[in-house]
Amino acid sequence: MLANCREDTAILAPSERHKLLENAQAFAAKLSSRAFDTDRTAHIAPDVWTDFRFSGLAMSPLPHELGGSSLWDPRFGAELCTILRLLGAADLSLARIFEGHVNAVGLVCRYGTQAQIEGLAGSVRDGALSAVWGADDAQGLRITPERDGNVLKGRKILASGAGFVTRPLVTASAPEGQQMCLLDLEIGYAHDTSSWQAQGMRATATGTVDFTGRRITDRERIGAPGDFMRQPHFSGGAWRFCAVHTGATERLVDLFREHLNSSARGEDAYQLERLATCVADATTARFWVEDAARRLAVEDDPESIVAFANLTRMVVERSALTVMETVQRGIGLRAFVRPHDVERICRDLATYLRQPVPDRAMSDGAQVFLSSSRSAGDF
Repeated sequence: MLANCREDTAILAPSERHKLLENAQAFAAKLSSRAFDTDRTAHIAPDVWTDFRFSGLAMSPLPHELGGSSLWDPRFGAELCTILRLLGAADLSLARIFEGHVNAVGLVCRYGTQAQIEGLAGSVRDGALSAVWGADDAQGLRITPERDGNVLKGRKILASGAGFVTRPLVTASAPEGQQMCLLDLEIGYAHDTSSWQAQGMRATATGTVDFTGRRITDRERIGAPGDFMRQPHFSGGAWRFCAVHTGATERLVDLFREHLNSSARGEDAYQLERLATCVADATTARFWVEDAARRLAVEDDPESIVAFANLTRMVVERSALTVMETVQRGIGLRAFVRPHDVERICRDLATYLRQPVPDRAMSDGAQVFLSSSRSAGDF
């Protein structure tokens, strides 16, 4: 098993960290300049993917010894958080795909074998992307034993990157429990994105992939049944998509400031109050996300890690919703008219914020605090 990946003692040297963040910032700037066309066409252009791979971001989650920067490792959460915020500010669709890629690589590195990790690294080096496809319809994806081996039956829904993600990590029910499988799909595999008519996140190519009849081997199984939802990483890793949301929220605040300066309304007391509220909300979200990432790396109490991550989801969502409404009120009608960046970001962010079971996450986090003897300041 993967002792060297799990116990990798390598750290990001200052020069490597600087180069990685510099590349991410340069890529984010290019991505932002193309975001209107990406949204208009609901398609991420090939030159964007070329720049993405050239930046080193595709390989960055993989272990150092395989050519990456080990961003899958929670110890590098600060660097990953910065990159996710940068991409979230630039284009939420691509940021969503990158976050899923990081999540999948992390699961393989945490639970897979050395051969499986090396195989995934080789695919990514050759241009492949990974993703986590976990959403099921009523039937779900199943591993079914047959006379000459196991086959998959069923499909995955809400699969981001359908059609161009070729190394997806899928979850499937098996007689022993829920099993992760890392698949290797050929370019041109059947998929259906026709039903993805959401108001935002249009370029994520979210759709349905049917795997019925596909043979599954032991080499494709990642970890043991039940590993996918093992805590604290299953819920504790929610800080990653919260970081993306925070980046978009921060970008809205920047755009509001630009509007006030360009319209000479920066001295209006009501507008200043709006701006102050936005700065405070965006900064609060960032503090919570960064602390959630740090806790996953250094704390050893899974219940506390998960509770804090669940509360982080609540804080980030409320901050983002408040900033969206405040910026729209401050700018007025122009914030709802294309091609204004605020219109696009608010539409994408409102869609991306709809994460599963938000109420349960909030109540679970509160329940842990309720039963704790720690003060709120130490929680």
